[in-house]
Amino acid sequence: MAAGEDHRSLPVPESLAGERVDVGLARLFGISRSRGAELLRQGDVLVDGAPAGKSERLVPGSVIEVTIPAETSRLEVVPEVVDGIGIIHDDEAIVVIDKPVGVAVHPSMGWTGPTVVGHLRGAGFRVATSGAPERQGIVQRLDVGTSGVMVIAKSEHAYSVLKDAFRQRTVDKTYHALVQGHPDPLAGTIDAPIGRHVRSDWKFTVREDGKHSVTHYDTLEAHRFASLLEVHLETGRTHQIRVHMAALKHPCVGDLTYGADPTLAQRLGLERQWLHAVRLGFEHPTTGEYVEYESPYPADLAHALGIIRESD
Repeated sequence: MAAGEDHRSLPVPESLAGERVDVGLARLFGISRSRGAELLRQGDVLVDGAPAGKSERLVPGSVIEVTIPAETSRLEVVPEVVDGIGIIHDDEAIVVIDKPVGVAVHPSMGWTGPTVVGHLRGAGFRVATSGAPERQGIVQRLDVGTSGVMVIAKSEHAYSVLKDAFRQRTVDKTYHALVQGHPDPLAGTIDAPIGRHVRSDWKFTVREDGKHSVTHYDTLEAHRFASLLEVHLETGRTHQIRVHMAALKHPCVGDLTYGADPTLAQRLGLERQWLHAVRLGFEHPTTGEYVEYESPYPADLAHALGIIRESD
């Protein structure tokens, strides 16, 4: 066994009879299904001594063996100043940034691009040491493909207060989304649980056994091909707005992962979903005063919206 590797083996219980191997890995060893899928691709999972396939079905009494390589080097924070990250506000407790598309919040398995954490370290910002080593100071997340405003904690007190505020859902998170067609009703609430997609591990979907997820939306502009919505999140699930709008048959324009029209996306010059975190409001962790920060539309989204407006 290589240094740092974790080798484990367990028999398959009756309760997992007929389940796929990736599901069994998640339940038996407490790892995510995406991590399990990666280990399967790498040949690090054996069932009764033979390499296992992701969709292989489990038989009670069989033995699953998994070798989990050390992840420390992979999740190392690389200090790197990233072009396009704007500083909206900076004080002793927090730093509020404008995150561009194509930047992850923190290092993760399979991501080799720029990160917010790496940028802050490279630019000389001191952030809270709370949290896992690769995401210290991080109290919220934005998808790689989503741009906009987000806050990072610089002090330990700020980290604790903001983490709790996000957990208690007292933070006002406002997004603008350009979606295909016209939602009916024009304003409403989507209350539908979200879980991982059964066939595509990187996607999510509305499913009965998913996590409680609530999205409020209001139509700001209705155009011939698309509608501009203001969206408020009550919960904060991965891909929540994208999944909920796709479930209404009104996916975010340009969101090919969730069923958007590729022809319309090409016409608008979009290479990602039209979704932007425009405002973030919360009680400042030091002063207790309510503060609100905004981010303007980036060039690609503003250009696409301009074309939609002109098409009426």
